[in-house]
Amino acid sequence: MKEPGLDDRHRNKDGKIQQKRSDTLNKNLPNPVPGYGDNVTLGKIRKDTGKTSEKDIRDSVKGKR
Repeated sequence: MKEPGLDDRHRNKDGKIQQKRSDTLNKNLPNPVPGYGDNVTLGKIRKDTGKTSEKDIRDSVKGKR
């Protein structure tokens, strides 16, 4: 049996951790991204910041403050 990935997400066949879906709402993330409303989708935030991972998104938002 494979070990669970980060935040209990499973890994893709490449061994990479699967990203959250783009239609996930900011309010449903474990740590919502500051500066975005509760009903903004993760896809919109990714498009605005140009980043893919939640960590990279948070780091880029911190830099804008």
